[in-house]
Amino acid sequence: MILLAILAVVALFYFKYGNTLLKWQAEAKKMIAASSEDTFKSSEASFIYDSNGKVLAKLKGDHDSYYLTFDKIPQYVKDAFVVTEDRDFYKHAGYDPKALVSAGITLFMNKLRGQDATRGASTITQQLARNIFTDYLPYTDKSYSRKVKEIFVATEMEKKYSKDQILEFYINNVFFANGYYGIEAASRGYFSKSASELSLAEVAFVCSIPNRPQSYDPLEHFDNTIKRKNRILDQMLSQKFISSAEYSDAYYSDIVMNPAKEIKNQNYLTTYAVSCATKALMQKQGFEFRYEFSSDADRSSYDAEYKDMYEECYKLLHTAGYNIYTTLNKKIQAKLQKAVNEQLSSFTEKKKGVYAMQGAATCINNKTGKVVAIVGGRKQKSTTGYTINRGFQSYRQPGSCFKPIAVYTPALERGYTANSIVDDTYFKDGPRNADGRYLGKIPLRTAVEKSKNVVAWRLFQEMTPAVGLSYVKKMNFSKIVDSDYVPAASLGGLTNGASTVEMASAYATLANNGKFRNPTCIKKITDYDGNVIVNMNKLTKQKQVYKPEAAEAMTDILKGVLVRGTAAGKQLSNMACAGKTGTTSDKKDGWFCGYTPYYSTAVWVGYDNPRAVSNLYGSTYPLYIWHEFMGELHSGMEYADFVYDRQ
Repeated sequence: MILLAILAVVALFYFKYGNTLLKWQAEAKKMIAASSEDTFKSSEASFIYDSNGKVLAKLKGDHDSYYLTFDKIPQYVKDAFVVTEDRDFYKHAGYDPKALVSAGITLFMNKLRGQDATRGASTITQQLARNIFTDYLPYTDKSYSRKVKEIFVATEMEKKYSKDQILEFYINNVFFANGYYGIEAASRGYFSKSASELSLAEVAFVCSIPNRPQSYDPLEHFDNTIKRKNRILDQMLSQKFISSAEYSDAYYSDIVMNPAKEIKNQNYLTTYAVSCATKALMQKQGFEFRYEFSSDADRSSYDAEYKDMYEECYKLLHTAGYNIYTTLNKKIQAKLQKAVNEQLSSFTEKKKGVYAMQGAATCINNKTGKVVAIVGGRKQKSTTGYTINRGFQSYRQPGSCFKPIAVYTPALERGYTANSIVDDTYFKDGPRNADGRYLGKIPLRTAVEKSKNVVAWRLFQEMTPAVGLSYVKKMNFSKIVDSDYVPAASLGGLTNGASTVEMASAYATLANNGKFRNPTCIKKITDYDGNVIVNMNKLTKQKQVYKPEAAEAMTDILKGVLVRGTAAGKQLSNMACAGKTGTTSDKKDGWFCGYTPYYSTAVWVGYDNPRAVSNLYGSTYPLYIWHEFMGELHSGMEYADFVYDRQ
């Protein structure tokens, strides 16, 4: 009965779409007939450009330099891909009928639910088809038509090319993250040696990456890569591609990477631009970014969907020959990097060749709301491995820098003024002020300038954490969770913390009449022919988070922080400025977030593995970095004061 039902559905489908299917089949025949071995050896790079139109990075290495013919590809590599990606590769005709039936049922059920097609049941041949013919089979297209087209293309490829040729093409074109395509490029990139010199353990390690290049990028997710490497070895053993002795030796072998120089010296501008461009493609494809969830299951479902779409758009970014135009300014970047380097130069301790004490900072142009510079760590003469871009990938407790955006500006919207009298009296089970002093009844302005924890705590409780954090959620802070809805959040005591990009964009919102613009560095993305794929000005919409009057009042108060408060004496000599210091109670994280009419900059300082630092305050190293950088950035600029449009 089930077989008859399937045949009936197929017959109905063919009756309804027969002409379309014949058209797609003809297109596939024509496309593959016009292809040659050179089709699978070409390279189409994507380029990232800075704010002046100069190339920042090339996202794809050349295939041709490292192309390996079938006889030169190590047998372990061939076996690893066949056993993990397509065990019936040498048996099927381009697609797996059994897997296709299973996928077809899933597609049919998804159709009934109004959901997109899924990515399942793809053979090596099908994967190769969409890796090469990206215009005809775009990664981001999840429609049923693309799935059918993919099968037709794969079938035609199987008719023209031998299995060994197809596997050769696949292994030379598959993406290994960090701009590496093909096993030879990946081997040289991660181990600085030819694929022929790789051990079984190293083969399994490298072959782990293509399944999910973002998740198994060994430079960022080494432990994930190791786990998948071991799963590949398990499969190779179970399918008798390797012996028990080979398995044991490879399973317990230590993996020591020796990355090529171009990977070791990844710069912070490029990594951030790639992240922003990937998200821009996701947004263009209709992905809805969310920051609030009804349950843990809801969040998990969203995270899985996000991960899948990110993987697809990330891969597309590296294969489609795009031109990515950004607002990143290399001169401003150099000033910001210099300030971080110089102000932290006294900390010389290193761990695995990387400075233990670190800093990160993000600078946003207040006129556009876009990032112009981002520093993810200290610059080193010789790095032994790129870690992370702390500017947007690291989340730390923001301390008192959180007060203006989650407590004081919301309070100003609710009737408080700079001169409102607030209570700075210690109370049982309440927080302690950092300086140990309690001033009793004081103006709200003084409470902000002197960073009085008791006052912020009281106001946050009065308005409720739900109200205070609602403002932050409107500015797309991505790590706010249920456990943050407590009074301690008023002091920046967040479960997961915030990034410098998030904090800079929040302060830029105060500078922008209370209007939030989602931070990015992307202006536009065009294809090879110059056609605009993404126009961020059209995709980016302003969101009124704070009333203009409240943002103006908050800015006026924060001006005083640099005159009479915790950052006294560090105001800019040639420009109006406002800001706030932030220090966690255990002195593990120091922040300064400040802005002028032109730019907003957030700075974080601390250890990657958090530990207390006796002289780390928001008013020391973070403020020193901010003051040096912003002073140089505004040198020679026309003086300006903050201007607000009251409604």
